[in-house]
Amino acid sequence: MSITNDALSPVAVVGAGALGCLFGGLLARAGAAVTLIGRPQHVAAIRKDGLRFDSRGTQSIIPVAASEDIAAVRGARLVLFCVKSNDTDDAARAMAPYLPADAVILSLQNGVDNVERLGAVVPNVVLPGLVYVAAQMAGPGSVHHTGGGNLTIGRLKALRGGNTSDRRLLEAVAALFTGAGVEVTISETIEVDLWIKLVMNSAYNAISALTGSQYGRMVALADIRAVMADAVNEVVAVAARKGVRLPDDLVEKAIRLADGMPVTISSTAQDLRRGRRTEIDHLNGYVAREGEALGIATPVNRTLNALVKLAESRRA
Repeated sequence: MSITNDALSPVAVVGAGALGCLFGGLLARAGAAVTLIGRPQHVAAIRKDGLRFDSRGTQSIIPVAASEDIAAVRGARLVLFCVKSNDTDDAARAMAPYLPADAVILSLQNGVDNVERLGAVVPNVVLPGLVYVAAQMAGPGSVHHTGGGNLTIGRLKALRGGNTSDRRLLEAVAALFTGAGVEVTISETIEVDLWIKLVMNSAYNAISALTGSQYGRMVALADIRAVMADAVNEVVAVAARKGVRLPDDLVEKAIRLADGMPVTISSTAQDLRRGRRTEIDHLNGYVAREGEALGIATPVNRTLNALVKLAESRRA
């Protein structure tokens, strides 16, 4: 088919939490036909009053359709898949009966294996995307965005088809988001980018969650920086054994991430505060499991994973 912006509308957002509401809201504000699919309390508030959108101190109300029924993906041409990595398989199976054959799925999730997991359930084109963003749901139907939000998209090497059609599809997705004010990068090395995001999550998420600390406070302490460096180096070693070569300066890049997000607390911390299951099994836990399978010691990631799971059990 001819890939144009019109061909990528309507848009359905599966998992309309902070990230889904942020990008779904931006697309809706720019004129795209968007349906947010999420939790009942958010859906009810959005239907009643619109999406309350607070971005860097500017507040607005964005009219947008919302549903708690996964069948609302019916008719969508682009699906933003924003559920927690724990829920990937169940959500994919739930939406599969209603998903148009020509719909494109953009996975905006933490972890490095969600695209493959989605592809095992649905026959559609699945694109990986990643974003560094500070956003949270400030109440029912209310998203609060304080920093970040640039989007990187690509096509996994193992899933690439013809180069021309791949590029046209990526350019169409990029144009849609660019028109909504989102800065987009099309990456030729998206596998590396996904692993770099895993590095950042492994360095920050668990420590922020266990201590309730903002990123700036974490990197201000030398002892914490040393723990973060050890976590980063373990991820780099696992990635190398899996054939993914990561940049040499990732420890420094990880520490510098806090410069742009000093008051951010991790999504893992937010989940613990709300008594929800975290994604830690797909972050530090994934590193620990892959390391064990490959014969690579990952004591810091294993410990952080275990401590967050203990905290989960206490909150539950």
